[in-house]
Amino acid sequence: MAERYELREGLYYTPDHTWAEVLSDGTVKVGITDYAQKMLKTVRRIRLEEVGAEVEQFEPFGIIESTKATSDLISPVSGKIKQVNERALKQPSLVNVDPYGAGWLIIIEPVNLEEELGELLDAEGYKEYQE
Repeated sequence: MAERYELREGLYYTPDHTWAEVLSDGTVKVGITDYAQKMLKTVRRIRLEEVGAEVEQFEPFGIIESTKATSDLISPVSGKIKQVNERALKQPSLVNVDPYGAGWLIIIEPVNLEEELGELLDAEGYKEYQE
């Protein structure tokens, strides 16, 4: 049985354990799931592409290092990075403490949002994928 972890309704998920939230201005906030941070254990370092970098759906936008593993961070949508969470870069433990809040990683200006959202999982789909 998998360890209990938090899932948020209204977010989109990748099989690679990143989440996407469509913001009111049409941009997409991205982070890692509670499941991912629990599997990684203590996050030690985060490296992200810079503002202005182009990202592709299901391709890496950075690397996350923990006491247990180093993993690629996989983008849920394609577009241009509009903002990077500098606070999480300086204080990687935010990802462990609040993966859906203060521990978000990047904001993307998407280029093909509607089509790509269809490729992602909802909370129920992600939960089933985990089991």
